[in-house]
Amino acid sequence: MNAPDAAAPERTTLYDRRHTRRQRAKALSHIVPALVLLTTALAAVSGAEPLTAVTILELVVGAGYILLLLREMRHLKHHPHHTERVAWLEIAGAGILALEGYHILHRHHAADLLRGTHTFHILPYLYFLIAGFYLFLAFNLYRITQRRHLHLHAEGFGGRLGLLSREFHFSWAEVAAVEPSGAAELIVHRTDGTRQQISFAHLHDGPAHRDRLVAHAQQLHQHQAEGR
Repeated sequence: MNAPDAAAPERTTLYDRRHTRRQRAKALSHIVPALVLLTTALAAVSGAEPLTAVTILELVVGAGYILLLLREMRHLKHHPHHTERVAWLEIAGAGILALEGYHILHRHHAADLLRGTHTFHILPYLYFLIAGFYLFLAFNLYRITQRRHLHLHAEGFGGRLGLLSREFHFSWAEVAAVEPSGAAELIVHRTDGTRQQISFAHLHDGPAHRDRLVAHAQQLHQHQAEGR
């Protein structure tokens, strides 16, 4: 079965119906570095902590962080289904947590030298761990989001409908028919008599994606009929 030349390749990123809500929850999770920043700023203003180079760097990074947080909230309001290749807000949050972790570690080390004893404090390392997680998200969120997709191309179609689900591929040579089923499902009939149901019900604009796939298959059959 030859595919029509008109079937242009099209790869579309798919989003869960709760994607926007989850992204807003992720943005709100940045209250952790925001509180860390607030604690540092209050300590510096009140004179409880000396205004060192590290503290000044924290405040500078924190100012950028606040601007990026406001930008993120505006972005989610106008473009909730667009993910940037690098999540700069996560990088700024990681910077604040890493600097604060170093600040606490340095402060406790100085106190240990005065007492002549060594103590272990878990909080700085917890900050380092969270900062590392933020950095991981910063450079991998885009790639993770791209995992869920629908790919329509000249040789057939494929995709992945869940972040952890298996990817599916169909070539036109093995497809006898594609028919809609229910509100956002379809059934792929194979030439060997077996069939597979694919559901878009849990996805944002699921019915529209299902209809695009069905139309893609119908376009193939139409071109085949015209070529006979």
